[in-house]
Amino acid sequence: LHVRSRRQRQMCIRDRIEVIEDEADIEETIIESAEVNQEEEIMEIEDIEEVDEEIGDVPFAVIENVPIYPGCEKKKNNAEKKKCMSEKVMKFVQKKFNTDLAGDLGLEGRQRISVQFKIDKNGNVVNVRARAPHPKLEQEAVKVVNALPKMIPGKQRGKAVGVLYSLPILFQVEN
Repeated sequence: LHVRSRRQRQMCIRDRIEVIEDEADIEETIIESAEVNQEEEIMEIEDIEEVDEEIGDVPFAVIENVPIYPGCEKKKNNAEKKKCMSEKVMKFVQKKFNTDLAGDLGLEGRQRISVQFKIDKNGNVVNVRARAPHPKLEQEAVKVVNALPKMIPGKQRGKAVGVLYSLPILFQVEN
């Protein structure tokens, strides 16, 4: 065990430091200006053509104006309309979905079905896809979601657009 004072440690460190002269030549890189030559003629733009930008499908979480489910028209702002729609869709699915089907299929415990669909530019529910523990549950989920009523379409930048919606369906199978 070596015990050294602070001074001894500093002296020990100084003894290890070796000064090396830097004799290597460094080649300098010349950086050229990216500025436009002042004598070069600048082209004039004659006509600017406005392109009617096609807006793709927008996720429900970020849509500017959400689709409006029947009965949610009187809600004041987008957040209230969004909440109203989510509640109405969930109530509709709870009412129409045959949860006894899972028990009939021999499934037990908690069941989760992931459903995705689009509310198109006309307010119709289209492209319904479901993922579930059994194909019959997927078919039931697609059937129920396809039965959702027509809505007022969502809007992005003032134009009607397709809105992507994800819906988890969760339920417990009692034995």
